[in-house]
This record gives sequence, C-alpha cells and structure tokens, in this order.
Amino acid sequence: MAKVTFHIFTLFPEWFESPLKVSIIGRALREGHIAVVCHNIRDYATDKHRTVDDYPYGGGAGLVLKPEPVFAAVESVLAQLALPHLPPIILLCAQGRPFTQKVAHQLASHPVLFLLCGHYEGVDERVREHLVTDEISVGDYILTGGEPAAMVVIDAVARLVPGVIDEESPLEESFASGLLEYPQYTRPRVFRRFSVPEVLVTGHHEAIRKWRRRQALKRTLLCRPDLLLHAPLTEEDWQMLREIEAELSASGQLFPQWRKWSVIP
Repeated sequence: MAKVTFHIFTLFPEWFESPLKVSIIGRALREGHIAVVCHNIRDYATDKHRTVDDYPYGGGAGLVLKPEPVFAAVESVLAQLALPHLPPIILLCAQGRPFTQKVAHQLASHPVLFLLCGHYEGVDERVREHLVTDEISVGDYILTGGEPAAMVVIDAVARLVPGVIDEESPLEESFASGLLEYPQYTRPRVFRRFSVPEVLVTGHHEAIRKWRRRQALKRTLLCRPDLLLHAPLTEEDWQMLREIEAELSASGQLFPQWRKWSVIP
C-alpha cells in the first residue's frame, strides 16, 4: 500500500504521463511508495458539451473554471474513498502560501493529498471559499495552469516519503537546516587543474564538518541572506558568520542589498 497517494484534479491528465514515468518518481511509483491518481474534471461536467469554464461575471478577459464540475469531482472521489479524516484539498494558484521545504514536510505526513489544478483565469471563488482547505503557490510567476505546480509538489513531497530516496539525503540538502547546502565534489580529484578542496580528502571528520558548515553559511549569506533570519544558528555559526562577513567585505564580494537582512551581532 502506498505511503502517500496524490489525487490530481485536472483538465489535462495526460500532462502527467511522462513526468511520472521517469527517474526517482517513476521508481517510487513502481515500487509502491507513492501512488498518483488523475481525475479529469471534464468527466464531471453534466451538459452535452462537457463545459468546464465560462466568462467571468462583471466582464474581463479569459475564462473561469466553473464550480459545478470541480465540486462534483472532488466530492465524488471523497465519497469513494470514505476516509476517516478529510485530506488536504490543495488549490495550486498564484495567491497561495509559498511552497517551501517546511510545507513539503508537512504534506508528506498525510497519507492522502488532493491537488486541484486551476486553469484559464482561475477558478470560481466559491471553490476557494467552500471546497479547498489550502492554497499553495510554487513561486511569484504565472503558469499556464496548475499542472506544473502540482508536479513540483508531488516531486518535493514524494522524495520525503520513506523508501523513496536514501533516508540521510534530505538531512544534508539545501533548506533542511535552514541554510543552503555546502558545495559537493566527486572524482576526479583534479579536473582541468581545478582541485577538490584538500580538507575533503584528509579523512578528518571534524575538519570536514566545520568546512561544510562554513561553506553553507557563506553560500547562504551571499545568495539567500534572508534565510539567516530564521535559521537555527549556534554560537559557533555566529562566529563563522562574523569571520565570513569580514572576509567578504574586505574582498568586496558582498552584495549591497544583503545588509537589509543582516542579523549578525
């Protein structure tokens, strides 16, 4: 039995056929760690033309996804599943809360997730007010539909399901500790005269740990200083950050805008 089942409500179920067959997600499906079920919203339209959209009241460009087929699709699947608890019913939309690694961990704790893919100019507001339980945005940009966003959520959540990837991998990745990940290297030791940092081949575990932590702090300070506002930092981390700040300031590598995020005492 799958540990997490994703129910996708979409006008284009064929969109998911290729992405779900390959790489880690494809293997997770084949091995039964996750399951994905696509439901075509158009199948729940009741008129002879199977209409799922209409012009917005009050005028304006584009079309709006009608509430009737959306409600019917979600409620029909809920009735079939007869779950003891209402699963998260998530609308993928630009107005939703930002999708983060923390949110992915939250969602991975649910055995069933409903993902509703919006389309056209969006969905009728009554779907948002009276059907969905959550709204998620994968970024501050507009997509042609909710399908790519749903696939992002599936990918990020699925890899947190036990058995999908090495259990230790998520612990060392970007955002797992509130910071960006440290640089990674593999063979050959020297490539085009560029060498792997010497500390990584010494076998000195404590030195390697400190180097990696310092690099993670440095990369975060340079690329995403806003993350430092909420990262769980130790006194050793703060000392490293003070040293890194001094080094980068002296070399002129710090971006001027980073200072608005600075919390280094």
